[in-house]
Amino acid sequence: MATYTADIEWTLSDGEDFAKGRYSRGHTLSFDGGTVVPASASPHVVGKWAVEAAVDPEEMFVAALSNCHMLTFLHKARQAGFAVRAYRDHASGIMEEIAPGRMAVTKVTLNPQIEWDGAAPDPAALAHLHHQAHEECFIANSVKTEVTVV
Repeated sequence: MATYTADIEWTLSDGEDFAKGRYSRGHTLSFDGGTVVPASASPHVVGKWAVEAAVDPEEMFVAALSNCHMLTFLHKARQAGFAVRAYRDHASGIMEEIAPGRMAVTKVTLNPQIEWDGAAPDPAALAHLHHQAHEECFIANSVKTEVTVV
C-alpha cells in the first residue's frame, strides 16, 4: 500500500466578497517533491472568478488518466519487446449533467501518437497493448468514467 499527498492552499484577497461569491478561485497545489502548481476552478464553471492560466480539476483529471495510460503503455510496450522513441497525447474530456444539479466528466478520449524506435507493433498488437495499459492503469481503475483510446 502507498499513500499519496497533495497540499492545497487558497486565501481570500483584499477587496473580495466571499459571502457574495465574488472571489478568485485561484489557489496552489503543492506536492512532496517540491512542485507547486497554480490551480483554479474551470472558467466553464465560475467564469471570471477562475484563473484561466491555471490548471483546473477537470483538466487534472483528464491529464491523470492520460498520464497513467502512457506510463503503463510504455511499460507494456517494453515488456512486449517494442522500443518507444516518443509518445504524445492530446486527451480530451466531456463534462455533462448526470442528474439534475450533478455534473461529471463522463468520457475521456485519449489520442496517443507514438513514434517507435525499430519495429512497430501491427494494429492488433498495438490495440492489445492499449487494452493492457487501460486494464492496468491505476487511475482508470479508480474511476467510472468511460475512457476511450483512438
